[in-house]
Amino acid sequence: MCSQRASLRIAFSIGLTATIIALCGRITAQSHQPPQTPAAPAQTVSSAPPSLQERHPRYQVMPSDVLSVSFPLSPELNFTPTVQPDGFITIPNVGSKYVQGETVAEITETLKGAYAGILHNPIISVDLTNFQVPEFTVNGQVGKPGQYPLRTPTTVSEAIAVGGGFLPSAKYQVFLFHRVNSDWVSVKKFSTKDILHGKHLNEDVLLQPGDMVFVPAIFIARFREYIPYAAGIGLNPSPLLFPQ
Repeated sequence: MCSQRASLRIAFSIGLTATIIALCGRITAQSHQPPQTPAAPAQTVSSAPPSLQERHPRYQVMPSDVLSVSFPLSPELNFTPTVQPDGFITIPNVGSKYVQGETVAEITETLKGAYAGILHNPIISVDLTNFQVPEFTVNGQVGKPGQYPLRTPTTVSEAIAVGGGFLPSAKYQVFLFHRVNSDWVSVKKFSTKDILHGKHLNEDVLLQPGDMVFVPAIFIARFREYIPYAAGIGLNPSPLLFPQ
């Protein structure tokens, strides 16, 4: 009887040991398996060419510009406002609205909003009948310094060419003046040497109405990013730009 119990104990111990060994083998095998990484999503390659930036911005009205505002369904409301020196136009039965710097399409929306309290869904047509020709100035070491009409999109290098090109005493690092407000002028300096050799053409800045391109002499190297605006800056900018 004792021998049978001993045999059962031995058999039970052997079975338990085999089970433990099998479990350990599974755990070890799982621990050595490399972690599975999720499949990366397929990349979509676009064959469309990069879109070009618009180089033909719409005209923005300035003081002394004349507009023609017509109401096809209410012609008795037609009027012809002139943009005042402060940028406002006088609207009959409504008041004044600031339109300087807006395009014709933007002015149309401005007038629709102004007449919304008088007319239901007003239909308004706005035309620009008379406008000031925008100009830019080229000064400094160029062949023909002066003011020129800005009738088409013109870059800094093109403005220098219009102004007669560089003189032998000219520096290729030029300055672009843009009036921020009545008191301050923004000044940017960049090199045109690479642009003239067909490199970095995207850095050739488009001029805005009233801008001035100043081509310094070779010995001028320092400048301020912002300077106070003063009358006659285009005639002799060096005292303001390059203080000693």
